[in-house]
Amino acid sequence: MNNSTERKDSPQPPHVAPSTSQELFRRVTPWLFGLLVLGGGAIWWWQARPADSTVADATPASGRAEALPGMGGRRFAGANAVQPVSVQSVRQQDIRVSVNAIGSITALNTAVVHAQVSGVLQRLSFKEGQQVRAGQSLAQIDPRALQAALNQAEGALARDKAQLDNALIDLDRYRGLLAKDAIPKQQLDTQEALVRQLEGTVKADQGAVDSARVQLSYTRVTAPISGRVGLKQVDLGNVVQPGDANGIVSIAQTQPISLLFAVPAAHVPQITARLRAGASIPVEAWERGGKRLLAVGRVDTVDNAIDPSTDTIKVKAVFPNRDEALFPNQAVSVTLQLDVMNDAIAVPQAAVLRGAQGFYVYIVNADNTVSTRVVTPGAVDEGWMAVEGPLMPDEKVVIDGTDRLREGARVELIAADPKQRAGANAPGR
Repeated sequence: MNNSTERKDSPQPPHVAPSTSQELFRRVTPWLFGLLVLGGGAIWWWQARPADSTVADATPASGRAEALPGMGGRRFAGANAVQPVSVQSVRQQDIRVSVNAIGSITALNTAVVHAQVSGVLQRLSFKEGQQVRAGQSLAQIDPRALQAALNQAEGALARDKAQLDNALIDLDRYRGLLAKDAIPKQQLDTQEALVRQLEGTVKADQGAVDSARVQLSYTRVTAPISGRVGLKQVDLGNVVQPGDANGIVSIAQTQPISLLFAVPAAHVPQITARLRAGASIPVEAWERGGKRLLAVGRVDTVDNAIDPSTDTIKVKAVFPNRDEALFPNQAVSVTLQLDVMNDAIAVPQAAVLRGAQGFYVYIVNADNTVSTRVVTPGAVDEGWMAVEGPLMPDEKVVIDGTDRLREGARVELIAADPKQRAGANAPGR
């Protein structure tokens, strides 16, 4: 009795109520799971649906993948879909056979004008950068010292000439006296020796006069060649000397001007044969980017030996350069025209592909299907390649969109310029 009473009266463990956060988590978890499932399904549906439901509904099932904008058009459609391509017509035209190289412009002749006598520079008679003619006065050096030397030499010449004239008169007198046996023969011989001595003296004096006159002429500095003068290397009032390293100014003959470049040795026979025949071999000089033609000239000559280290030979071309577009030491791109293929079948260079069967092009047939034609490539002239093969003028060759083409594929022709294609100017593009 007491035991039962004790069990009833014994304290019970306290009841622990669930916390508010745990209860909230159990209630919200099913809803979160459901939202995640719905969100995943919505994302899957959004990615799987057509990008443009209007276009997708209006496009046949067989070509629906072709109309997806923003994915390269029909280019990414199925294997049996119509492929968009750009084409150009086969031409029959002249193709130049050319060799491309890098060359350097050089002056036809170059001269550094030095003073030939020492003296003070009194005058400069040119403007830097101007064209001058051979013999044109460029500078004046103080001539006074050399003028005095010339006067002295001329005075000595006049004195010795007078002595020679007097000796000649005495020689004639002595000959007359000897004929009358009035003087000894030795006296005549002595006079003849004196005359010869004075003649030598006069010649030496004449040489001194000529030398002094030449030295005086050097005080007027003239251009040895025609060409463009550079920047002056000395200022007025300075003493110039023949040993000055930079001289007074330099002259470069730029009209005409020459171009040096190297071509593979395999072209030497063709070049030399044309030169021997007197044919003109055109040479074009382009700026290094190849976007602007600077000048057109002709081959003048070739070097006398092939460089064994590069298996090339140097070629020299000459350009009139009347517009002075070319400058010495200027680097240019060179196009040497070796020959011309008249009335050759030509296609755009981008149309020629290479595969297991060799080089080929895709031809668009009248039913808008394509077929391959095997060709042999030739020379390239301004983006057009001469080819040999079963091609006719005005046939259409594919130049863009060939990456997914195959024999017999159906194509749709689009403009080669992306700006001219349909929808190119639509708002938002």
